[in-house]
Amino acid sequence: MRLEQLRIIVTIVRSGLSVSRAAEALNMPQPAVSRQLRSLERELGVDVFARKQKRLRGLTRPGQAIVDVALRMLQDADTLTKISRDFVDEDSGTLTVATTHTQARYALPSIAEEFLQRYPKVRLMLRQGTPAEVNQLVSSGEADLCIGSEFSEEELGLVLFECYSMNRIVLTPRNHPLLKVRKLTLEKLARYPIITYDAPFIGRSRIVKAFAARGLSPDIVLSSIDSDVIKAYVERGMGIAIVATLAYDTSRDTRLRAMDASHLFEPNIIYLGVRRNDYLRAYVYDFIRMFASHLDRKTVEVGMQAAAQTGKR
Repeated sequence: MRLEQLRIIVTIVRSGLSVSRAAEALNMPQPAVSRQLRSLERELGVDVFARKQKRLRGLTRPGQAIVDVALRMLQDADTLTKISRDFVDEDSGTLTVATTHTQARYALPSIAEEFLQRYPKVRLMLRQGTPAEVNQLVSSGEADLCIGSEFSEEELGLVLFECYSMNRIVLTPRNHPLLKVRKLTLEKLARYPIITYDAPFIGRSRIVKAFAARGLSPDIVLSSIDSDVIKAYVERGMGIAIVATLAYDTSRDTRLRAMDASHLFEPNIIYLGVRRNDYLRAYVYDFIRMFASHLDRKTVEVGMQAAAQTGKR
């Protein structure tokens, strides 16, 4: 049994049970992937995948357990590599950050610029997705850390660190009637078509909850995971937007106007998450500190140690 074989079965699962896509991701010929899979199953004495007419249809019961162990073994092997590289070549490598569009577009550009100036030999990769996708990327070891507003710490084996709170604003086209009101209320917002975040985002659920608490049903005519897409439709006069304060750029969004809505909606807490028991390279700690200055290396290490001890109980 070799790590390469374990990496193959994990990649097949991540590729939606497509051997061809897994082969492409691994940069291997498809027949070689199939041979390695068959060889591993013969050695284990069980089928990892259920098949129908030679097509993979899912994991068998032992296959699920095998993949879970394979993930842990691959993560441990990755940790050994990180440790050795931290001593051999501490200023080079790859840092993968999983985050939402709003954070990637508005919060991280200045951080990324500062980080790459300090670590020119590190390759920085941003992986964007919904909160659930972002969580899973770190949990599976495909990303080093995640940044966002809703994570399942216990379920996914993450350690979370609070960074800052983020309020809501209402965006309108220029000369919109709402701009003339003295005090913004939910009742006044409910008179207009609303454009906001897609259902997987906690901001959407909190918006709906705030209206419901007042007995109101907002007319959400369009939703998106992308703040820039939301703003584009507001510019066309298709509705007003309820978005994070971070998403409004006065120098770029000249066709829009922003109104404070912090008194109407519960703020989101932005967290930074890392995998429990992971080994973080020195430049990862520096990136975390650049993003949230109160999260120095000692603070993060103490938090991870505490989480590791809790997990052992």
